[in-house]
Amino acid sequence: MYKLFIRRFLFLFDPEKIHYVTFSLIRFFCKVPFFSAIFRAMYLIEDKRLERNLFGITFKNPVGLAAGFDKNAVLYNELANFGFGFIEIGTVTPIGQEGNPKKRLFRLKDDQGIINRMGFNNDGLETAIEQLKKNKGKLVIGGNIGKNTQTSPQNYTNDYEECFKGLYPYVDYFVLNVSCPNVGSHEKLNNKEYLLELILAIQNLNLLEPTQKPILLKIAPDLNNNQLDEIIEIVAETKIDGIIASNTSTSRSGLKASKKQLQEIGNGGLSGLPIKEKSTRVIKYLKDTSNKAFPIIGVGGIHSAEDALEKIEAGADLVQIYTGFIYEGPGLIKQINKALLK
Repeated sequence: MYKLFIRRFLFLFDPEKIHYVTFSLIRFFCKVPFFSAIFRAMYLIEDKRLERNLFGITFKNPVGLAAGFDKNAVLYNELANFGFGFIEIGTVTPIGQEGNPKKRLFRLKDDQGIINRMGFNNDGLETAIEQLKKNKGKLVIGGNIGKNTQTSPQNYTNDYEECFKGLYPYVDYFVLNVSCPNVGSHEKLNNKEYLLELILAIQNLNLLEPTQKPILLKIAPDLNNNQLDEIIEIVAETKIDGIIASNTSTSRSGLKASKKQLQEIGNGGLSGLPIKEKSTRVIKYLKDTSNKAFPIIGVGGIHSAEDALEKIEAGADLVQIYTGFIYEGPGLIKQINKALLK
């Protein structure tokens, strides 16, 4: 029903505007008596065999919602009704910001992909904290954190530290987002020396807390083998808890979209089916080269149960969906979990 009717209707409208309309509709229906129970009956699979224990956390199932969908932590309680095992909010920055100028979100329907250059648009740390105080404890929550666009290079680490300290009581794990192609000074955020500095600074804050929260690093799908070797070295040196592979891609190779359409869209990060093989390659390389030395969350191009199983076979311990959730609907979560049970 979703692909035949609902998606066709949603895709008639501007993608960013309809995103917020959809949020309002989900929130409305979940307030109507019995609708939350109906959603859970339709999509939620509860089975102990789906549980995964990772980073000292028990996930009800291994299918999560990637960061970028619920940036301001306003809908995670309602989204839990669709069967997710965990939800990652953010990217959160210390101060709320508008992000890049609109129009900044584009569908590639023939490719089943999305290009975005949102630029970490969010309402800021304090708003996220207030929303997370409403957590009903339905599932694991991750906090994806980043820097403000206007922050000077010498203060990047301060932004991550501020977000870590603010969100610490309210999330189960943290993700350092250093690989988004839509923010300024992307180059420095991928410099090995700076990454070591940033990770160690956050870990030092973590050690001051009574219990340590897992910290993960989100990397790009466009890294070459030498750069992936550096990531493995960084994990070994800092003892960071894991990697999320991967973020969006700046590549436009192999797309069905015309050159004219891509030129009109311009810059941005590509997600969805076109980056499936890239992200899977990164996962497999990290697993094989490191001899599975650290956990990996696989994300990128998961549009079917088979795509999710491919990520897991490549070395992912958990998976996340985003663009696949938009194109395939909430039934995708149930399909993946049913396939895992088989």
